[in-house]
Amino acid sequence: MPKFMHHIFICCNRRSEGHSRGCCDPRGTEALRGAFKVEIEKRGLKPLVRANFSGCLDQCELGPTIVIYPQAIWYGGVRLEDVPRIIEETIEQGKILDDLLIDDAWLNTKGRGPTPTP
Repeated sequence: MPKFMHHIFICCNRRSEGHSRGCCDPRGTEALRGAFKVEIEKRGLKPLVRANFSGCLDQCELGPTIVIYPQAIWYGGVRLEDVPRIIEETIEQGKILDDLLIDDAWLNTKGRGPTPTP
């Protein structure tokens, strides 16, 4: 079997209601992951594209969060209605969606943004 061309990790982490950092899947339905799996299947992209459950990706304040490898594309604020566009434009066409892209400067900052330089 050939290697995956794209591996999409969808944060399905749950935290208690009212947690200061929030969470990507507060209802625990894995609906976002399910939508990716349906869209991949519908477009005939299996087995070269895979959508997987992920525990916390530690970008909670920017979530729901996904990351696409091997390109290491981080998207935040992803909604169900974004899934077909992500598959079509990013996975099939190789385009980065600027409105969803988490800038590298924001990664691992716990939603506080980049540390200013003196």
